[in-house]
Amino acid sequence: MFLNYFALGVLIFVFLVIFYGIIAIHDIPYLIAKKRNHPHADAIHTAGWVSLFTLHIIWPFLWIWATLYQPERGWGMQSHATPQERAPDPEIAALSDRISRLEQQLAAEKKPDYSTFPEI
Repeated sequence: MFLNYFALGVLIFVFLVIFYGIIAIHDIPYLIAKKRNHPHADAIHTAGWVSLFTLHIIWPFLWIWATLYQPERGWGMQSHATPQERAPDPEIAALSDRISRLEQQLAAEKKPDYSTFPEI
């Protein structure tokens, strides 16, 4: 009889640890965002709670979203290196000239006026 109650106690304990463990795991992206002073920390926290109902499918994206922002660099997606001045490519210059000539030809063509529809 004692072993039945002991097994029941172990099952309840394991269930509670898993239940609260899942709830604690959902909060990790929010804690990362809060530590980094992320401007969207509240949205990440709300999305973390929503991820509980989606079986944590969006949770990896929340992790990525939280780790993208760093206060000293911002989002880290812009290039801080100054672009080197390169000589213009002659092929690109020729294509630009050709496009401008074609645009001038199109502008010079007389377009029919369909505003009154005389054939109807």
